[in-house]
Amino acid sequence: MFEGPDLDAAERRVDDWQAGFEQRAAQARELAARLAQLSGAARSDDGLVTVTVGAGGALTGLELDEGIRRQPATETARQIVATLAAAQADLTAKATVITDETVGADSETGKAVIASLTR
Repeated sequence: MFEGPDLDAAERRVDDWQAGFEQRAAQARELAARLAQLSGAARSDDGLVTVTVGAGGALTGLELDEGIRRQPATETARQIVATLAAAQADLTAKATVITDETVGADSETGKAVIASLTR
């Protein structure tokens, strides 16, 4: 079936395919490890609210400056929600950079990761 140069070419194609697969697997492992360590943070414009989110985008830290007592609770709630959204956007931006650095933002894996973060 395969002999001589044809066999050599087939073996090279298999070796190249395997090397490419191993490289993509290593990149995916690196991406997962780096994403797991990520966090995002934001501070309100007036500095009264600081929010931190973990790798999944969930709230992991909330700091309220003592000055928060001088404003209505509805304003505090609005600031918390807005600052949480800004922290999540920070997380998404960082994850996009890491995705681009490891697997490429335009790769199928990269597109899937970025899409999952923007949902």
